[in-house]
Amino acid sequence: MTAILDTLFSTAFSAAAAINGLGIFWIVFGSFVLQSVVFIVAASYIVFAIVLKRRDKTKWTRECSDPTDPNQLRMYNEGCAWAKANEARKTDHHIVNEGLNLYAEYYDLGFDRTVIMIAGRTEGLRYGYYFVNPYVESGFNVLTIDQRCHGLSDGKYNSLGFNEHRDLLAWCRYAHDELGAKSVYLHGICIGSACAMYAITSPDCPDYVVGMTGEGMFDQFFKSFVQHAKEKNKKLRIVLELSNLWFKHYNGHSMKEGPIDCIGRCRKPLLMLHSKKDFYSQPEFAQKLFDACPSDKKRLEWFENGAHSMLRITDTEHYDNTIKSFLKEYFDPDKT
Repeated sequence: MTAILDTLFSTAFSAAAAINGLGIFWIVFGSFVLQSVVFIVAASYIVFAIVLKRRDKTKWTRECSDPTDPNQLRMYNEGCAWAKANEARKTDHHIVNEGLNLYAEYYDLGFDRTVIMIAGRTEGLRYGYYFVNPYVESGFNVLTIDQRCHGLSDGKYNSLGFNEHRDLLAWCRYAHDELGAKSVYLHGICIGSACAMYAITSPDCPDYVVGMTGEGMFDQFFKSFVQHAKEKNKKLRIVLELSNLWFKHYNGHSMKEGPIDCIGRCRKPLLMLHSKKDFYSQPEFAQKLFDACPSDKKRLEWFENGAHSMLRITDTEHYDNTIKSFLKEYFDPDKT
């Protein structure tokens, strides 16, 4: 009897130990899973905040965004040299839209037409200086703007042009009503080109906004977002997907929306400039956008070389002549 009891107690204790061990395993496993989820969610927010959130006005200023890049610095310096040479023609301007203070510089060169320069993410209005020559030579005044959450302008989140396009339309009205522009043309770079596309296809876009140039335009930003991650060898797709949810929470849109969703309404003249070596806004997506545009006044100009948003510095003559010939073809001064 004693032997039997000893056996039963031994078996019971062994079973209890096994159950207890299994419980510890699940506790440890559950803790690991929970920590992993918290880490991934936190990482996704950090990525979103780095790429698309402005903590204060010391981020995304009017200064050169990357002075370590020789091309970027050269573009910035050459643009600033143009601005300095035309400083006597410059006036500073301010509007309020959707409760945000927005700022711009206007160069009155004696014409009755104005081009608005719309820079991309991280860039203030000085970035636009570098691209103005073909417009000035074609008879346009220049309005270069600090988009919301860039330069001196207010704002916390970069919404990839979705919300900024309403600011752009406010600047279009200002250029027409206050600065005397009979017609307004838009020139956007990267996200600036998406902003211009949203503006020009908006039901609120006035008739005097006559056309646009888009350099490095993407069909949806999420694809470019993935390319940025690949470049940095950060391939955890779930982090990017969750970052998109943060973006949607704060901006009301998805990164998987984009110009491809509205370009089918674009019937005004459209010039697209794109590099065949654009790593972020890949060429096949540019072609897809161009094909989807119903305008009978459109042109897609390819550049054999050049990084994203750095076409003009790669081939200045080709870049400037393309814009000037497009403007000459569709915007005779007597017609605009």
